[in-house]
Formats: sequence, structure tokens, C-alpha cells
Amino acid sequence: MNNMPCAGCRKLHRRCNRDCLLAPYFPASQPEKFARVHKVFGASNVIKMLLGIEEERREDAVESLVYEAHERLKDPVYGCTGTIVYLQNCVKDLQGQLKATQDQRDQLINIIMNENTTTFDDNSNFICNNNSFCFSLDQFQLI
Repeated sequence: MNNMPCAGCRKLHRRCNRDCLLAPYFPASQPEKFARVHKVFGASNVIKMLLGIEEERREDAVESLVYEAHERLKDPVYGCTGTIVYLQNCVKDLQGQLKATQDQRDQLINIIMNENTTTFDDNSNFICNNNSFCFSLDQFQLI
């Protein structure tokens, strides 16, 4: 290991040794990463959490802690929950817009199909009427 202590040991003013639990996840080059996590969770809690997780899953746990700490510092009341609720509302709004668009598409197809002079060409998958208004059914299929 190099002489430079990890961000955790540096923040805690202690010697960083070879078996430092924080060193793999909080390198010296990213001191703000540990500072955020330390401010929100505390160093002893972070160490306890890491010790309670199998080693191959610790990297994911640290990334989750870093994200939650970042969001908690931005929004102390809701943290990442505020972001999740916002994104869920966006999804709900987009689903409503998609439904409205699908309904409009269906209405347009019904109007065109109900006109007496509408023709349907099976080979080209086009619908046309006497006014030379044509559209492809492929344009109205959503994935």
C-alpha cells in the first residue's frame, strides 16, 4: 500500500494500514465521497455496515451509501425518497400522455375507417380515402 492514507483514515486522523476496511471504497483521491458519508451516517456506523455485508457486495453498499448521503445533504427531510417520488410522478404523467396519444390514434383510425370511401390496400398496409389522404398503419403501432 502507498504512504497516502485513504480518504476515511485521513478524515478520521488515523493511520491507514494494509487491512483498512475503508481503503478499497474511499480512495485518497476522492475525499468528498467519504466526507459526505461520514457527515450523514458517521464513520463507526459505516464500518459496522460494511462488516455486516459479505465482501463481494460491499462495493454496491458503499455506492448506495454515497448516493443516499449525497441526496440527504441536498434534501435533509426526504433524501433520495424525494427523488424517487418525483420520478414516479414523472412516469405516471408519461403513462397518462401515452394513453391519451393512443386514444387519439384509435380515434383517428376509426374516423378514417368509418368513411364510406376509405380503401385498404393489403399489400402496402396503407389506408386511403377519396381525398387522397393516405397513411401507413405501421405509423400507428407502438412498441
